[in-house]
This record gives sequence, structure tokens and C-alpha cells, in this order.
Amino acid sequence: MSSVSQSRPWDVHRLPSAEGRSFLVTGGNAGIGYFAAEQLAATGAVVILGSRDRAKADAAMSSIRARVPGAHLRHLRLDLADLSSLKTAVDTLDLDQLDAVVHNAGVALDDPPRRETEDGHELMFGTNHLGHFALTQWLAPLLSAAPAGRIVTVGSFAARSERLDLGDLQSTQDYRPKRTYGRSKLAQMCFGFELDRRLRAVGSTVLSVVAHPGGALDSLTPSRPPVGVTTPGERLRALPAALMVQGKDAGAWPIVRAVLDSEVQGGQLWGPRIFGLRGKPRREPVPAHMADPAVAAHLWAASGELVGADPHLGFR
Repeated sequence: MSSVSQSRPWDVHRLPSAEGRSFLVTGGNAGIGYFAAEQLAATGAVVILGSRDRAKADAAMSSIRARVPGAHLRHLRLDLADLSSLKTAVDTLDLDQLDAVVHNAGVALDDPPRRETEDGHELMFGTNHLGHFALTQWLAPLLSAAPAGRIVTVGSFAARSERLDLGDLQSTQDYRPKRTYGRSKLAQMCFGFELDRRLRAVGSTVLSVVAHPGGALDSLTPSRPPVGVTTPGERLRALPAALMVQGKDAGAWPIVRAVLDSEVQGGQLWGPRIFGLRGKPRREPVPAHMADPAVAAHLWAASGELVGADPHLGFR
């Protein structure tokens, strides 16, 4: 790579070409995942939207095509809350290699009662963390076949103030939805950093990177009908918040950079520049509680047992 292209600052509006590459975005039909898919589609890559709902995926793909003429898009029926369906889903991808997966799909519940997945796991931990943990194993051969595969795990600002309760990962004893959500995102981030340590240990060419969108509000997000519509009134009322937070289109920037930037390295954390809440993407220091190897090893072992995964997740 020439020094000219290396020294040019990253421009969120002028992304490098990724023609010939393929990217899977879980939950690519709405929110941050939708905007990550829209931005990645503009690079010329094939973008696969992982979504349970075919109609919502079709609506998202129509919206992307309206803004990115000639976009190469596919839908993958993907239900992270149903672990037994994941291998079959990956088999239907019918790809020789996958250049990146964005572990973005997530469930966020605001109110009790506690709910469970098909497999009897608490819904947020089961979908956000365990579903992606299991999916990684089935994608491992495709990611390893790419010249420089990447796994980008989408974390959350909410994880900063949480700590995992290793004795109660599934919130069976004390269920508080907001805390359980924050912990499910923390589990994802711990997994992303631990995965990179393990990939380095086996000399894998695959990188694991963690990115988060900062503070991303629907009310500051540009409309993408029928995927999402923000009224002028909602935007106006949200303007004071725009000093501190941003829309979901900008929330996707750190994730897109983590997928595309050739300078990004495994084990890094990327987020918005201003207080980690808004602005252009930059590398952030990894908080100590997210990189604790003892916590990560316990979480890894427990997750592997809960989903019945190979301890190496398919990477050797």
C-alpha cells in the first residue's frame, strides 16, 4: 500500500472500494445494522443482510438500492435466538469465503418479565451474545478462507458501567432489563477481545475487532421509509441532544471503519471521537473490565457449554 493512501485521513463519506468482497451484517434490516449495510453497499461489496423477517429485509434492500444504484445485496434468514438453525443458515450462504461479519443484531427489552429463547436462555444474553458466539463457529471456515477475514462485534456504551455476574450470566436471580441488556453487550465485547487473543495464539489470519455506535438516537436519524421515518417535529425536539449524541447513520461509522480500514488491527476498540458518544470514528482505549482475561476465560467456557460449541470455535 502506498504511503499516500495510508496518510490520507479516513473519510466517512468517501469509503475505499471493496469490490469482490462479501460482508454479512446481522440485523441488517434496521437501526445501526441498516446504516452499516447501506454504507458498506456503497463500496461495491456484496452485502448480506441477516434477518429473521424476509419482508423487513426486502424493505431494507429496496431502501439501500434507492440510495446505492447497483448495490449487490442478499438476504440470509437468520434467527440468533434459535441456535439449532444457525448451521443450516450458514450452509445456505453458498460462499467460498466471507470477508467480514458484523455481529450487530440485538434485542433490547425495557420491561419485565424475563423472557427466554427457543433454547431456554435469557432472551438478551441468548440472542446478543450466545447467538453470535455460536454463529462464529459456523462462519469460521468461510472467514478463514478469506485473505484477511474480520469479525466486528458491535458493543454498546451501556457496557462501560456494567460488570458481568459470572455466577448469574442469565439473570435468573435478579432480572433488571436495562442492566441485563448492558451485561449482554459487555459479554459480546469481552468475547470480541478474547476471540482476538485466541486467533493470535493459533496464528489465524482472521481479526476480531470491537466497535460501538456511541449515543445513537432514532430521533436524530435520517428517514429511510419504510425502514424508519423521523418526523420534522421529532428531529426538532431532539436538536438539543445533538450536542452530545447522534443519529444511527453516524453511529454506523465506527463499525464500517472496523470492517474496511486496512490499518485497523485485531483486539482494537473503535467508537465515536467526542466523549465516545458522537462524531467521526477513532480508536479508543479498551476499558480494563472488558479485557480481563480471567473473566473472559470463564465467559468463554460457560458460553461454549451453553451452546455446545467447539472450544476453539472452529479456528485452529
